[in-house]
Amino acid sequence: MELAELIGLRPVPAGGVLITLTRRCPLRCAHCSTGSAPEVREEPGADALERFVSSFTATDRPEVMMLTGGEPLLRPRLVAALARTARTVGTRTALLSGMFFARSEGGLPAPVRRAVSALDHFSASLDLPHEREVPRAAVFRAVREIRELGVAVSFHLTGTGRDDAYLADVTADIDRSFGGTVPSLVNEVRPFGRAASWARPARTVPDDAGALPCAMAAWPVVAFDGTVLACCNQDTVDRRPAPPHLRLGHVEEDDWAAVRARSLGSPLLRLVRTVGPAHLRSRWSPGTPAGSYCGDCHRLGELPGVVAAAGAVATGAAGALLDLTAARRQHAQGPEALVRRHGCAAYADLVTAPSPAASRIPAAAPEGSMP
Repeated sequence: MELAELIGLRPVPAGGVLITLTRRCPLRCAHCSTGSAPEVREEPGADALERFVSSFTATDRPEVMMLTGGEPLLRPRLVAALARTARTVGTRTALLSGMFFARSEGGLPAPVRRAVSALDHFSASLDLPHEREVPRAAVFRAVREIRELGVAVSFHLTGTGRDDAYLADVTADIDRSFGGTVPSLVNEVRPFGRAASWARPARTVPDDAGALPCAMAAWPVVAFDGTVLACCNQDTVDRRPAPPHLRLGHVEEDDWAAVRARSLGSPLLRLVRTVGPAHLRSRWSPGTPAGSYCGDCHRLGELPGVVAAAGAVATGAAGALLDLTAARRQHAQGPEALVRRHGCAAYADLVTAPSPAASRIPAAAPEGSMP
């Protein structure tokens, strides 16, 4: 499964599921959005996760299961077990790793090798804070070894924006080192976790911005405590209690069919995916001050006018068709368009085909962040 296909599925409601396996991580990166560290032990129970993934069926399943953390490869047996279970019904598995194991001189550790071999896609995080803990050359060496196992690979890069010299350097190095054959998803640092005090704050969306559909509300997300949310925004994943309209269940209590039904059947989520939270606030609660794109979404359930409008406009078959039409439109625009909106726009083309960093044409700033 190549990165372009993975990102292309992102706007499809219930087209995938994001599962955070643990908040633990051997690294202490200064920009970590989850505040992960070696001593943090917050993670869903293995039995609950295995039951949840076992509830996928050939006729009711996500197309892709994305495993992340923290560092998901701290639970290599669970990674392999979940990937094998998902594959029996046709769900493919992707994983994002901070590459702690690449510091080993002896190649991939055996547990990591077994886990990675069960995947359909492997993505390596690489950025300036990561490189202070795991050298770039070591990451490249490990990615080459993983690709030799027959697993599709990519890089997940993070920087401060289109003028970031680090991003220009690392994208050129990847292109040169891998001969233009390995794609990258490039994101910008967000003000969450350890970056909350210094990263650029999310911009306010003006009332006249028009419809800005939110693809990040398409895939259910299993959080560190097992709660299933409708959104991958880190503030949503960590917020307790979660906004009721963004809570889809819990892996201790619910199966995939229940989570999927709640995601697809919610009139409010349908409109978030179709026109975006800022448009809902400005149109049906015009006296409410504008906030950030995600901040607007968190308070939608507290705005009576928005809730009433969603019930009137997006229920039943008409609402389902509206949701499906918006998803098809975004899917048809392709993965590059999605990254321009939710990632680092200047490097959006790398999601499909790397090219020399010097040829980048800066584009407009994004509204939200990619997973």
